[in-house]
Amino acid sequence: MRVIARGAALAALGLMLGAAGPADSPVNVPEPEGYYTGPPRGYTPATLKGATVIDLKGLEALLPERPVLIDVVLADHRPAGLPADRPWLPTHRSIPDSVWMPGAGAAPLAPEKEDAFLARVAALTGADKAKPIVTFCRPECWGSWNAGKRLVAAGYSRVHWFPLGVEGWQDDHDTAVARPDPAWMAAASERAAQR
Repeated sequence: MRVIARGAALAALGLMLGAAGPADSPVNVPEPEGYYTGPPRGYTPATLKGATVIDLKGLEALLPERPVLIDVVLADHRPAGLPADRPWLPTHRSIPDSVWMPGAGAAPLAPEKEDAFLARVAALTGADKAKPIVTFCRPECWGSWNAGKRLVAAGYSRVHWFPLGVEGWQDDHDTAVARPDPAWMAAASERAAQR
């Protein structure tokens, strides 16, 4: 009887882990029907329907086409309890020439922020829905998956998801200091104020 109970417990654990396994996990993580709304970090699927999942070699091969590189890493927040008179200068490093739109991969994403994201991508692509776009974040980050899914839903035909993220890039290449994209930040703030 204990063997059966233990087997059932292991099977239940396997199902729970299956809901959150990394792209390189031995556990198959299925794509959710819509956007992923759970914790932003966790095991991700190996696929993104309608997009191309690329590794470092795939990204390197795509770079001569000058894709729009969209970094959706969340911005660091000032630590609680840090005195106001103490400087706090976080630095985010990213793939060179990428556009950093912190939080653009969140789900749910407020309608005004989704509008701002899609408007900014339209500006970056020159409204060319066939222009290659790469979304990325950190390894095991659902934000870049959600951002890619959002672009596929908006009709972009050459969306690439780079699940290895900034860390996967910096294993072989230099990174550059990134600042939040001013147009994304301004548009998201302006649209929020209009509501």
